[in-house]
Amino acid sequence: MDSSMLPNEMKAQILPSFNAPYRLTTLPLPSFTADSPHEMLVRVLAASYCHTDLVLAQGQMPPFPPSFPHIGCHEFSGVVVSLPEHSSSQYRIGDRVGVPGRSFRPCGKCFECSREPDNDKNIYVDGGGYSVYCTSAGNHGISTPGGFREFAIVDSRQVTSLPDSISAVQGASLMCAGLTIYAAIKNCGLERGQKVGIMGCGGGLGHLGLQFAAKMGLGVIGVDVADEPLRVSGEIAETLRQKEGLSVRIVDARISRAEDIVQEMGKEDQRQDRSNMGLDAVIVLPESQRAMDYGISFLRAHGRCILVSFPANGFHISARDVVFRDISIRGSLVGSNRMLREMVMFAAEHNVQARIKSYPLKKLNDLVLEYKKGKGGKLVIDMSLDD
Repeated sequence: MDSSMLPNEMKAQILPSFNAPYRLTTLPLPSFTADSPHEMLVRVLAASYCHTDLVLAQGQMPPFPPSFPHIGCHEFSGVVVSLPEHSSSQYRIGDRVGVPGRSFRPCGKCFECSREPDNDKNIYVDGGGYSVYCTSAGNHGISTPGGFREFAIVDSRQVTSLPDSISAVQGASLMCAGLTIYAAIKNCGLERGQKVGIMGCGGGLGHLGLQFAAKMGLGVIGVDVADEPLRVSGEIAETLRQKEGLSVRIVDARISRAEDIVQEMGKEDQRQDRSNMGLDAVIVLPESQRAMDYGISFLRAHGRCILVSFPANGFHISARDVVFRDISIRGSLVGSNRMLREMVMFAAEHNVQARIKSYPLKKLNDLVLEYKKGKGGKLVIDMSLDD
């Protein structure tokens, strides 16, 4: 699109205050920052809703947002429509890109930005003066305006190209949910044939995690406690088993004890020693102590627990598990831009698909109400929809 043909105004959904509905309004198009060759203007094609959007709107992430009104969404996709005069971007007008929240305008000088990857397995380091962990960088939809608008300024170093096989709506859902769960699986440090558990397997991250983990060659046990997420994850598991011969099992934690399933796994693996029965790693997605406890009880000795959620009151950790069973616990946030590109290519090659329900921009509040029902999958704003 010729920059001279760009409109002067755009539609946007703004959050006027905490615990308030979004309000559709008209705003001026965002403009480039002076002397910022990495910026690009994109026309937003799709914007995905994340649990973080909900807790942010509820005031549970102080000091964010820094002010009101605020434009949410930290996982979106778009097409490049304008570049600054002295652009250093590898992208060109017309390119489709996926946009995660981190990192927008990093400082390029701090400890994080100065780090260089020492091996290909370091999922957090990009090098070259760019880092998703730069403390001075903005985070779309959280500390800076996000994707619930028709146009957005993004940093060319934070985005990734979208292959033709990935739609804009699918691409948006991968930018946080996909990257976060992919990085969490990588953080487990597992090899093909080992076993991982996903607590909250029917949600936005979990149902993608089932697919990523199984298609990496891992044995997968997904756990949930609600009917709709169990239905979604059950359908995915059935498809993975029947069509691809992959090892995926779904557990309803309301009716099944983790220890009983561990014993079943021991019999299947012909193991008699409890310390060698169970999962090699578990990923905890819900903000639930019960999910945490249930997941750790699945682990064999020396297993690893990966925390992705961050409940306001934290988690209680059993010292006995850590000391006597040598259970290691670590957090996982997002991955580097290198990891983002790897994840997108993996999704394209292995046909990892989010279960999506789409809404037009003007019905964002309807989307939020649907999200609160906890039915699983992903909810996405599709800018091509009118009604």
